Amino acid sequence: MRETLFNWLQGRIAGRRCLDLYAGSGALGLEALSRGAARVTFVDTNARALAAIRTLLEEWRADAGAGETAHAEARRFLAGPARPHDLVFLDPPFSAGELAGTIAALAQRGWLAEDARIYIEQPAAAALPALPADWALLRTGKAGAVGFHLCARVADPAAARTTEQNDARSEP
Repeated sequence: MRETLFNWLQGRIAGRRCLDLYAGSGALGLEALSRGAARVTFVDTNARALAAIRTLLEEWRADAGAGETAHAEARRFLAGPARPHDLVFLDPPFSAGELAGTIAALAQRGWLAEDARIYIEQPAAAALPALPADWALLRTGKAGAVGFHLCARVADPAAARTTEQNDARSEP
């Protein structure tokens, strides 16, 4: 899944600001940093996981400020002062039932840059929560019991969907 995701995002990571909500091991945010993201904020409730991420950032000698961690619940974090991000990773615990509320908080509070991309993981059998009017579902995939989706914040969701689908058909 990760390889597919980063193939989808190719050319959209370097120099971008990323938010890894429900970071866990931090794999998605760390991958973004390794591909040139300017900054990644890792948010999780597990202090040990965040300590491990900080250790990796130090080992990598990531540029000062390139990676920061926040020990918080995702929705509580999103209730704080908003900073727009270009790329957001949403991989909440499947049993938590937080996805719809987190999507709403992201959309309503100014956390997304104008052309942000939002990656969502959820159970493959679950319906994707309703997306905000200015989001377009660009791509979707399935790996075993996991469904994964790439959305974009756009001015015209219908036009974005058509452009991305045409781009996807032209890929090797």
